[in-house]
Amino acid sequence: MRQFLARPSVVSFFLLAVLLGAAHLSQAQVQLRGVVRDKETKEVLPFASVAVPGTTNGTTTNMEGEFFLVVKELPATLLFSELNHVRDTVRVSSNAILDIMLAPATVVLPEVKVASFPFQLVDRAFRNLQRNYRRSYYGKAFYRQTTRIDNEPTELQEVVWNVKSNPARIDGTTLAQGRYAGRPAPINLSNFSVYTRKFGLFDAQQDSTTSLALLSPNVEKNYLLELKGIVGEDSTGGVAEISFETRPEVKYRAQGTIWIDIETNQVVRYRMVQPSFTGSTNNPRQKFENAKLTIEMSFHPGGKGSVAPLELMKMDLTTDLTEPGKKPLALTVSSFTFFYDQSTTPVRLPYARASLTDRDLDAIRAKPYDPEFWANNPVVKRTPAEDEVIAAFEKRGAFGTMVKKPAAKPTNKLQ
Repeated sequence: MRQFLARPSVVSFFLLAVLLGAAHLSQAQVQLRGVVRDKETKEVLPFASVAVPGTTNGTTTNMEGEFFLVVKELPATLLFSELNHVRDTVRVSSNAILDIMLAPATVVLPEVKVASFPFQLVDRAFRNLQRNYRRSYYGKAFYRQTTRIDNEPTELQEVVWNVKSNPARIDGTTLAQGRYAGRPAPINLSNFSVYTRKFGLFDAQQDSTTSLALLSPNVEKNYLLELKGIVGEDSTGGVAEISFETRPEVKYRAQGTIWIDIETNQVVRYRMVQPSFTGSTNNPRQKFENAKLTIEMSFHPGGKGSVAPLELMKMDLTTDLTEPGKKPLALTVSSFTFFYDQSTTPVRLPYARASLTDRDLDAIRAKPYDPEFWANNPVVKRTPAEDEVIAAFEKRGAFGTMVKKPAAKPTNKLQ
């Protein structure tokens, strides 16, 4: 049997053609950008979902309603959704800036629902999380934290975690990229991310009989609930909006809103305010007064089954920092976490659950700094105000590794 050997020049040409083809495909990718607004009020919609139907490619709008999304080619179909608005599908044929208007969803308050209905929904959501707690998702999360004292930015932290999560919380993280900048200030909160990494709607390791969480067997004992309405076309389906607050006799104070899908019992969104947050600093003379912590969680819409992975987490702390003999300082700390590239395929990484002994700054400094990653990454979402803060820190060389090293002095050698 005769054998035919390919000529080297033919093989080289074939490989070159493949490489050029791959380069062409990568160049064909298009970055789309735009703003999502309420159709009636024209107000921007933060945290609205933007996705390419039938794929895992998607993103969310930032606090200014802006989004950036890379697609393979044009034309492309995008699906826009937000909890309190009607979904809309848009065919995009150019990379012009998009201005998307979403109509408000119908909110129904059915008369047939008795007072126990919101308690039933919360209990079903709790049982659903409890049953699916061991379901794991693996992906990445982008975290940004900004600290301000008397409205002046004093601290900035940005990280990307490899993250393992479940339908109720973050299970563990390991640092992939990170950077930190700060200027001299009375206080720094470089480990504030522990609140994001430790908080959850439900924790199987806690004693459920004494839990003060909303999603626990003790909801009727600890909370007052009110059904505010059902977001959807009619009262047979949709998402129930339920307000909650701790009963007066309960010492722990919390209030907020939870949104639950009536058909799947899935928590879609959660917002909770602790009006009497307690915290302490390493300086025994400093105290937090009038402290309030706001926690928001959002889960991917349209998840398969009765649970879905985390999409967004937000933590905001406002307080007065006091110290004897000094004027109180208005302290605000805001953090935003966006989860992406999530799947159920296990990833073998050293995920670690958050601990109060964690030191974010030490972990960030242990990683080589990559300025290109932060400059050209579409996952790194920024509002114009955040861009201004980051630019100011970068200009001062606040991210230590961005400071150019002095030129080496010539050495004198003996001839």
